[in-house]
Amino acid sequence: MPDNDSPRSDSKDEYGDVDPELSQRVTAIDEADALMRANSLRQGLEDYDLDDEDFDLLDSESDDPDALVYLPALPVLAIVGRPNVGKSALVNRILGRREAVVQDTPGVTRDRVAYKAEHGTRRFTLMDTGGWEPDAKGINASVAAQAEIAVDLADAVLFIVDANVGATSTDEHVVRMLRGTKKPVILVANKVDDARQEPEAAILWSLGLGEPWPVSALHGRGVADLLDHIMTVLPEVSAVAKDEVGGPRRVAILGRPNVGKSSLLNKAVGEERVVVNEMAGTTRDPVDEQVEIAGKVWRFVDTAGIRRRMNLAQGADFYASLRTTAALEKAEVAIVVLDVSDVISEQDIRIIDLVLESGRALVLAFNKWDLLDDDRRRYLEREIEQDLAHVSWAPRVNISAKTGRHLEKLVPALELALESWDTRIPTGKFNALLAELTAEHPHPVRGGKQPRILFGTQAASRPPTFVLFTTGFLDPGYRRFITRRLREIFGFEGSPINVNMRVREKRKRT
Repeated sequence: MPDNDSPRSDSKDEYGDVDPELSQRVTAIDEADALMRANSLRQGLEDYDLDDEDFDLLDSESDDPDALVYLPALPVLAIVGRPNVGKSALVNRILGRREAVVQDTPGVTRDRVAYKAEHGTRRFTLMDTGGWEPDAKGINASVAAQAEIAVDLADAVLFIVDANVGATSTDEHVVRMLRGTKKPVILVANKVDDARQEPEAAILWSLGLGEPWPVSALHGRGVADLLDHIMTVLPEVSAVAKDEVGGPRRVAILGRPNVGKSSLLNKAVGEERVVVNEMAGTTRDPVDEQVEIAGKVWRFVDTAGIRRRMNLAQGADFYASLRTTAALEKAEVAIVVLDVSDVISEQDIRIIDLVLESGRALVLAFNKWDLLDDDRRRYLEREIEQDLAHVSWAPRVNISAKTGRHLEKLVPALELALESWDTRIPTGKFNALLAELTAEHPHPVRGGKQPRILFGTQAASRPPTFVLFTTGFLDPGYRRFITRRLREIFGFEGSPINVNMRVREKRKRT
């Protein structure tokens, strides 16, 4: 998860005051000396139990600060189907734990939720999706919209049908959409609890999606065989989840309804590319457009305003929110537009948190700045200090989307955020920082033991992701402490930072 550091932590925190000379000491360390010390620490890991994933991570290290390093893009498996056919129950069975909410009421799952799963030695992303909305108008169109998004972001699809009910008209509607895709589709006949029910599953051959796999998500019957088959279909590396390289950088414009997102895109394009209306919620589908600002070309995506929590939205609002989330996942940086004439709301914060969870770079655009008076300005600064403390590192740009005022200032802010998002810290420098920090502020003793950091490395950029090999669990506060020091020394303005742990025990002598 991204860090949630506070701007007031710049001077002091629970682990002590900031040493003003720390940055100078770390940056002054000779590169060769830092690398030698890091190699020595890495050799010390040989005394600890490491798994294959640990060795893959260590072997992929690069000390080129300009190298963009990506974690392997796990293949994505989407689960689609009508409500109450057992999608979430199958998710839980595959995960081996109760993660997704399961209830007899149709439509419990509304959000498209991704989980990390594994089968044997293979790891993949499992995407649980909602069924249709009972209160939505045009139910068939809504089902197709939901399934289309899930399929678009997946390498393979599990289509779940209730074998006891058989194929319904809603199932057939989704099948027509699936036939038009190039994604492999695996037909699953759920609720086949014993061999006597298997003939009911065979009837689903009529859907034209090939052999139906009879399973019981509730009892686990047939799930292992299904997973073995899925592994033959899923690619080793996702064809849809990996980053694209080259071309204009991709920018998603997010915000509440009616804050000026479409006006911003129109002004950047130089024409009325999207409809702008006083009525909130005009934009439904993401609008993709190539724009040029201050001589720099970008790929802007205007998105639908997110009205409320996705699990409370209904009908067109719900599916517009899904498409907004999909557009964010395909972007590299997000501009979150805030209306300065209105108070910063819980909705605004939720949208910012959505960007943090996606791992995208972040720029805050305070729109309608030309309408701001002195009284509102004082209240706004207080709101920013209190409500946006966890993203104090994000570049701020004060604009007027309607008049185009200061639109060109978005360019350096976007470039700074993307540069931070791409940044890689050499292993030697990172371990030198860890050595300085742990020497001055060691981790507190917990349960009679004091966790130690054995070695650290940057596993990936986009966003910067650091992995710490430790002898015990590090307190969340201590990880935030490390994150803040990374920002103080290396910048990372505009980018979230992930600091993960791998707790390893010392190898027993034989």
